[in-house]
Amino acid sequence: MVLTASKLRQDIYRILDQVAETGVPVEIVRGRRRLKIVPAEGSAPRKIDRLKVRPKILIGDPQRLVHMDWSKEWKP
Repeated sequence: MVLTASKLRQDIYRILDQVAETGVPVEIVRGRRRLKIVPAEGSAPRKIDRLKVRPKILIGDPQRLVHMDWSKEWKP
């Protein structure tokens, strides 16, 4: 996302929260220079943390899947 300094000033807290939450950097244009707001290394959320919980996606007993013979389906 590319913003002007004025737009950053209007929504700075929302923009900072968005960068912290998504890990997507924001570029700020000030005159002829570009600045970038990025999360510190190691602070970006992992993709797995952003997955939605879907409790009803699996119908039936999950233990049956573990104990099924998948050798006919497996192709390395």
